[in-house]
Parts: sequence; C-alpha cells; structure tokens
Amino acid sequence: MADTAQSPSQKLIVLGAGPMGLAAAYEALKAGYDVDVIEADDRPGGMAAHFDFDGLSIERFYHFCCLSDTDTLALLEELGMPDAMKWVSTKMGYYLDGHLIRWGDPVSLLQAPGIDIVTKVRYGLQMFLSTKRSDWERLDKISAKDWFIGWSGQKAYDRLWRRLLELKFYQFADDISAAWIWQRIKRLGNSRKSLFEERLGYIEGGSQTLMNALAEAITKRGGRIHYKDRATHLRIEDMRVTGVETASGAHFEAEHVISTIPTPYVPDLFDEAHAQLRAPYEKIKNIGVVCVLHKLTRPITDNFWVNISDTRIDIPGFVEFSNLRPTDGHVVYVPYYMPQTHEKFTRDDESFVDESFGYLKTVDPSLKREDLLASHVGRLRYAQPVCETGFAEMIPDPVTPVKGLQIADTCFYYPEDRGVSESIRYARRLVSQIGDARQDEHDVA
Repeated sequence: MADTAQSPSQKLIVLGAGPMGLAAAYEALKAGYDVDVIEADDRPGGMAAHFDFDGLSIERFYHFCCLSDTDTLALLEELGMPDAMKWVSTKMGYYLDGHLIRWGDPVSLLQAPGIDIVTKVRYGLQMFLSTKRSDWERLDKISAKDWFIGWSGQKAYDRLWRRLLELKFYQFADDISAAWIWQRIKRLGNSRKSLFEERLGYIEGGSQTLMNALAEAITKRGGRIHYKDRATHLRIEDMRVTGVETASGAHFEAEHVISTIPTPYVPDLFDEAHAQLRAPYEKIKNIGVVCVLHKLTRPITDNFWVNISDTRIDIPGFVEFSNLRPTDGHVVYVPYYMPQTHEKFTRDDESFVDESFGYLKTVDPSLKREDLLASHVGRLRYAQPVCETGFAEMIPDPVTPVKGLQIADTCFYYPEDRGVSESIRYARRLVSQIGDARQDEHDVA
C-alpha cells in the first residue's frame, strides 16, 4: 500500500458503516487521516449487523465464511482475535420435486433420482472445472442460463438451475452473468477439506463481533462514527469534493469522501449542477429481500443450505444457520429475493411468516406449529446487485471525476459476490487510491 500518512488536517468522510465502510475508516486512520463515518442505522455492520431475536444476538441476514476468506482472518488477527473464527463441516441438500436429497459431492450427484447419467456427468464436470478456473472475462459476456445449458444441457438447467435463478432475479433471470454465478460456485467449491467434506466458518459470537471490534478500533484511533444520520448531499466546488451534508442538518468538511452506501442511493447525493455524475449509478439495478427468520425447537434437516426446485414452493432455498453456528433454539433463514416492484414485496409480515413456515413443513411434514418458538421478518430494498451480462463494463471507476471523491459498494468487486472478506480487501484498495491520487497531484505540481 502506498504511504498515505497525512496530517490531522487531511479529513476523510466515509459514508456507510457496513464492512467496507468500517474497514476503509480503519485503514484510513492507520494511514493518518482524520475520519468521520456517517451511518443511517443505529449500529455498525450493515447487512452483517445483529439484532435481538427472541433473546439471541444474530445477523439480520445470514453470513458465513469460506476457507478462502484470508482478509477476514488477517483482520481478526490484527484486531487481537486470532481464534475467533470457528470452522465447521457443513452439508448441503436439495429438495427436488418432493424429495430431499444429499447434494454437493460426487456420490450424492450419482445417486440423485430423476437425472440421467449423461446429464450427471456433464453437470459434475462443469462444477469441478469451475473450481479450477481463474479467468472470468469471457463468462462476463454470456448469461448463466446459456453457460449452464452449454455445459450441462437443457435438462440440467431446467431441473437444477432454472427456478433458483427465476425465484431470485425474476425478470432478470435470463440475463444474469455467468461470471457472477461461476464465482459463487468456485468460492464454495474451494471451501472443502476434500471432495466429500465442505468446511464453512463463523465468527464466535456472530458477525457483530468483528463489526464491533472494528468500530471500537476506529474510535480508539480518534475516528468518529455518527449513527442514525445519513448523507443527503455532497458538497462539490470546482469539481473537488469539500464535504457532506446530512439529514440531521450537520455539515462535515473534508478533503476526501469515500462512499460505500448501496449505489441506488448515490444519485441523490449529487445536486442538479452535477447531475451528469448520476448516470453510471442509475444503470446498476438492485433487487430487494424479505428475509424471514424462524426459531424452532428442532432442526428440519442436517444441512446448512437446502436448494429447492419444486413448483409448490416459491423460494429458491433456506439456510439452517444453527447447523453452522450453535444457537439456543434452531434458527432457519428463509430469504425471499425479489424486485422492489414485485407485488409480494409489500405484503404484511405475518403472511411471509405463515407461507415460509408452510414451505418448511412441506420439506419436513412432521414439523408442527408448536415447534415454532419465534419469527422475525427483515426487509431491504437494495440487497443484491443484478449482475447482468457485460456487467464488468457497467461498473464505473471508484475514483470519480470529482477530486477527492471515491464511490463503491459490494458490486464493485464483481464477479465476487457480496462478502465481508471481499469488502475488507476492497476497502484497502480505496484507501490506497487516496494516496495514489494525491501523489499524482504532487507530481503534476
């Protein structure tokens, strides 16, 4: 990383206190900047933040770690928590047309009912080679649908992938980039001790343990985190950022601003005089999520993740989080991803609770209502970027035409999907680029 040490007069504002924003603030403080973080929520963490779920502190939206998450491991060690990561042997299941089957290893694939042997071999070969592949530029130009059909055939796509994509992306399903889905396959495929053992990790106490440690490290180094406020306006003079105004009426002056808030919120930060700067961020689509949590008296399966392809069930799967991180009661996440314009997005919480519990009961008919201890429904308008074919060219340079202003969110490290480790790594890049930009200005002078 470039030497970016500055005097305290060099002020930096970070928008958003999710993993990327917190990591950027922490790295900037180490580099000598005077840092303020502005966060609309009342706590740090963003999508990794916890809430009180019937007496249990747990993530609003499920998180897990893979063996390749070296940036998370390094940060935990730097913050004095080298043993906080716990690794668990996890399993994956597939609910296919009324049957729950084991999934994720060669034997399970060969034993899967209703799939011919040629399709199984083609599918298995595609999954295996995906874990070995490193180039992704060609995959960015083709759709996941065409990639799956080209490798595994129409039967495999229709039976194993179609509903997963359609129930997450709806009208965008046929245009999702193959590079995006490939990276997800590779990340999970390489998080294995062997072909027959998947290993995933969780941070002891949950993701909030790391988020709180980062927030504490920021304040100890003199940084300030302003909760329950949000940036409403970027102050720009002569194409140089000079500060940020917030909903509370506060004005923060700064030479540098790093925005890590979801890109759909970015266009509103620019006034009419700089309306031309909105265009790149307006092109990036996002879908929302309604995430239902159930606390049960017992497990439904022994899997961490269960994919679903069954016409009676309108979700692509569910996560039995307690099969990864031990909890009091058995916690299951049931995410409904969908466009914010979908008619279901504004349904009342109780309808989601009843429907999702009914889906779990379909998978396990022995499940009874008295097994349900508590439920919670969380919503986000912007939860998942829609990574279309050619998405790499849609991502603008995080270093904007406005001097001192950088803008990024989780889609900027495409084809990697949203993740804490990826956000930590990208935050380091953002901070290092401040120093690079200042060095360029110095060289010109």
